[in-house]
Amino acid sequence: MERIPEELIEKVRSSQDIVDLIGDYVSLKKQGRNYFGLCPFHGEKSPSFSVSPEKQIYHCFGCGAGGNAFSFLMNIEGFSFLEAVQQIASKTGISLPQLQQQPSGKKADDKVAMMEAHELLAKLYHHCLVNTAQGAKALQYLKNRGFDEETIARFQIGYAPNSWDTATSFLMRRNVPLELCMQAGLLGKREFDGKYFDRFRDRIMFPIWDRNGKTIGFGGRILDEGEPKYLNSPETLIFNKGSNLYGMHLARPNMRKKQQAVLFEGYVDTIAAWRAGVTNGVATLGTSLTDDQAKLLKRNVASIVICYDSDQAGIEATFRASSILAKAECNVKIAQMPDGLDPDDYIQKFGAEKFNRDVIGASLTVMAFKIQYFRRGKNLNDEGERMLYIEEVVKEISLLKNAVEKDHYLRQLADEFNLSLEALKQQQFQINKQQKQKQKKDNVDTNRNNKPRSITYLNKPLLPAHQNAERILLAHMLKNADTAISVQELLGAGFNIEEYRAIAAYLYAFYEEGNVPNAGLLLQRIEDEKLKRIVSELAMLTVNDDLSEKEMSDYIRRIADYPRYLEIQEKEKRKKEAERGQDFAKAAQIAMEILQMKKELKGS
Repeated sequence: MERIPEELIEKVRSSQDIVDLIGDYVSLKKQGRNYFGLCPFHGEKSPSFSVSPEKQIYHCFGCGAGGNAFSFLMNIEGFSFLEAVQQIASKTGISLPQLQQQPSGKKADDKVAMMEAHELLAKLYHHCLVNTAQGAKALQYLKNRGFDEETIARFQIGYAPNSWDTATSFLMRRNVPLELCMQAGLLGKREFDGKYFDRFRDRIMFPIWDRNGKTIGFGGRILDEGEPKYLNSPETLIFNKGSNLYGMHLARPNMRKKQQAVLFEGYVDTIAAWRAGVTNGVATLGTSLTDDQAKLLKRNVASIVICYDSDQAGIEATFRASSILAKAECNVKIAQMPDGLDPDDYIQKFGAEKFNRDVIGASLTVMAFKIQYFRRGKNLNDEGERMLYIEEVVKEISLLKNAVEKDHYLRQLADEFNLSLEALKQQQFQINKQQKQKQKKDNVDTNRNNKPRSITYLNKPLLPAHQNAERILLAHMLKNADTAISVQELLGAGFNIEEYRAIAAYLYAFYEEGNVPNAGLLLQRIEDEKLKRIVSELAMLTVNDDLSEKEMSDYIRRIADYPRYLEIQEKEKRKKEAERGQDFAKAAQIAMEILQMKKELKGS
């Protein structure tokens, strides 16, 4: 493949602000010069993931992950370097003809073709809805449901005509491989004659997008009576139901602005809520909430409001979703729908203001919701059922981390059933004890079956003087080309740590080419992941802008002297060996050599 000029790669990298890029995956808050958030590469409760807008790099002080914009996409999306370059170039509108002319492998080519087919059909279906007689009935249905032109355009809602070959013929005319369209769930294929046909017919079409707004699937709602009511795209090379959320790319800016997301069950509820002013809403895609979807939400906001239907299925789904989100360490609240209504029905019946005030604004805590959940179907006048209810609630209360919250709900339970608060606390204590014993047993079993993992970068020990000197000197060299040139003249390749020696070599070459300090560009030159992590960490170190000659001299002396210290240690070992062998003359000679070397070190 033709090599992309380095200046073009740098143009792509510098076209994308790294804070904006990482902000699509991580909820960042500004602290001083940098932005901080929870690391997306390892689990943590306190933010140790830092992004520097000045240097255009990131570094996690917890797990050591670090790099520039390309590195981030490669690590979080699993992209190759070229795919990361392409991704940023497409977002920022930079043309890469070298890549467009070259094949990239069958799987990658199939993905591109599937994406193109989805984009083409999204436009076709939207056109059929708003501009053709075939779509008039569907358009009127949507208008009757409160969908205005702006909403239809924003969500690119369309209509698949009641025809067996509208989409098939359209794709064929544009030379899109029909077999691939069948694999993408857009077409079907008859067994008896092998002909392709439209999979979606006489349905209102809701495009499903990836996080960048590219169409990767469809949800089709039947217009008249029939089954299934919703026909959704299957799992494909480009579409995974469990890792995407409907409307994420539209809602993300408002989620960040409000620091909250509202989770719905379906497309129509999400769109209806948007019309009502809830512009931070997303929906699952025909399945229960998954761990991956919870993590996706957590990367963007900490607070989630679940707004599912209030029928039995919706309540059960709310219970499951709240547990999954709690496991992802989200702050969860529950918006309750009355009278068996879904959000779309409620908004049509009572209006946007009441929905915002009495549903979203009156959300319950998860514990308050669970208390109601455990009451359902129980006759609390029956002693057995009442005791079962109290036990279930106390178990849930024992899982709460906040002591004040625990006390609040225990008192509420005691007051309602005229129970002793101390008795409830004792029962909670017993439950906690049992849970800890179980957890301890599970941990023992896990440790037996798994090798212990080494965690690097956490709780770093104090570094030896020479190693600390090398780190600080390299941090200055990353900030100042003149410092690097001086170090090259005085020390050259004399760094003792192998990785630091390699980084110094990269820096010498980087500045010899006439580059100015630019950690993001330097990281682009380095292929070794370990070196990248170290460079990103060093670039994040806070060092004085000016390094005095005396400071530089002290650091270089410590670095240069270290091999002599190692030599002295080696001689001391040899001296002891001579003494053990009763070769006292040799031991005395080595002792004199050691003394002379120590004098020279003191004088240096």
